[in-house]
Amino acid sequence: MTTPDVTVVVAVYNTMPYLTECLNSLVGQSIGHQRLQVVAVDDGSTDDSGKELDRFAQQYPDVFTVVHQPNSGGPAAPSNRALDLAAGRFVYFIGSDDYLGEEALERMVDCADANESDVVVGKMVGTNGRYVHQKLYDGNHADVSLYDSALPFTLANTKLFRRELVEKHGLRFPEDLPVGSDQPFTIEACVRARKISVISDYTCYYAVKRGDASNITYRANHLARLRCTGRIMEHTAKLIPAGPQRDAVLKRHFDWELSKLLQKDFPALDLDTRRQVCEGVGTLVDAYFTDDLRDGTGVKRRVRFGLARRKAVDELTRAIAEETEHGAPPFLLEGDRAFAPYAGFRDAEVGLEDRYYEVLGETVAGRLAAGTRLESADWEQNGDAFAFTVTLRLGVTGETSSAAVALAQGAMPQSADKPGARRLPADAPRPQSTGTLTTGASADGGTLLTATIPLAPVRAKRGVRVYVDVAGSTYEIPVRAEDRPMPLARRWGSTDPHRVAANPNTKGRLVITTAPLWEPKPSVGARLRRTLSRSKRK
Repeated sequence: MTTPDVTVVVAVYNTMPYLTECLNSLVGQSIGHQRLQVVAVDDGSTDDSGKELDRFAQQYPDVFTVVHQPNSGGPAAPSNRALDLAAGRFVYFIGSDDYLGEEALERMVDCADANESDVVVGKMVGTNGRYVHQKLYDGNHADVSLYDSALPFTLANTKLFRRELVEKHGLRFPEDLPVGSDQPFTIEACVRARKISVISDYTCYYAVKRGDASNITYRANHLARLRCTGRIMEHTAKLIPAGPQRDAVLKRHFDWELSKLLQKDFPALDLDTRRQVCEGVGTLVDAYFTDDLRDGTGVKRRVRFGLARRKAVDELTRAIAEETEHGAPPFLLEGDRAFAPYAGFRDAEVGLEDRYYEVLGETVAGRLAAGTRLESADWEQNGDAFAFTVTLRLGVTGETSSAAVALAQGAMPQSADKPGARRLPADAPRPQSTGTLTTGASADGGTLLTATIPLAPVRAKRGVRVYVDVAGSTYEIPVRAEDRPMPLARRWGSTDPHRVAANPNTKGRLVITTAPLWEPKPSVGARLRRTLSRSKRK
């Protein structure tokens, strides 16, 4: 019997009807049946998954090896059982509710052979609303590093592994981890691999979110996920010495797994569970959250990790609940420093350093946009002098002397569309208020800005923008019209009458339009030239 090029491992537990599409995608692979082995282990399914595996094994006996075993509680044990039966030069893992692109295995094996790769990552996308991190797939790469790429955010075992590497280092899945058992395997394989390649120009893998969200990833509770994440981080720390490389991998676990434990569902947990989560996260923060990781983490997550580290359960609960209900707190500006004063800020009993609450280089445009709100808008006329008066709430407090409100010509760049604001380039001119500007305190926190902006009798269409300096950078924030009533369009000027209007544009941003009330009639020569021009176009 010839050695197959690739063994596909399928751990199966109650995944009908998705399993059928998964298996069809395997037998339809362009690599061909002679180069393919499928080892499927039924982990005590109670639906028709076992019968479906047997049907495929009967139809394709030279391809399928099917094993039935009592339920083990997770995908690790059936995956290990399948590895013991694998015969291919490479081994590939697929979730039994997912499916492959037709050329996936052929392309990955060819890539591994051409580049002498020990690991090949084929492009993976989510279906039915399942999230899959995409940053790694910015192009085909013959050799990427675990330490300076987005690979740490793509640690599922859904990759092609050289089986020689797997057996040389005895790589297997920890069977006592109900969630994330593939990560220790994947991390160690990537640490020990001679070369890791990425295929981005072909979608190899389709990850399916089941209609009832019954994937194991979505079922585990907070304490189970915490325990598993701690084990994964401990395993990683044993493989990679302390330093920037370890930080590069563990950043994923702080940004992803641990952050998910401290989201809006945290306050609803019972007090004992919150205490256990807080204590467990705090232990991992103490062990692995280096100063570089801390300073490279956004202030929202950093504060939550810091409060967990201090075992400040009440303050952590309040910080999350208040942000969920009211949004992020206004930034406190102190000179060229800015702080996010969440619960526990400068509380002697909590004892958490200011550094955890400080804005440290991260872009805060989205939070500034969310904290900016139009309060009122009106016209102010004095004879032929005309002005636009606007009051808005800005999500900052403290030293707000840098704030300015102005009318800006032209659209915001596309990069500003998502967060609704942008950080100005360091060399960009900083607009100043063109009229009067007064400040006051907003009843719900933040600062009220009232600006009176003179309008010139010109043809112009300009957006209302607010500018403020936060942590050494200037931010430009378009004012949104929201559902506030707009003043009626007005006419002003006696010798040169103009019309002015305030309206939201297609993105909901407030725009002031001025134009002459009457257009001067074109001269005879101008009308003739226009007529001739239209004739030529015909």
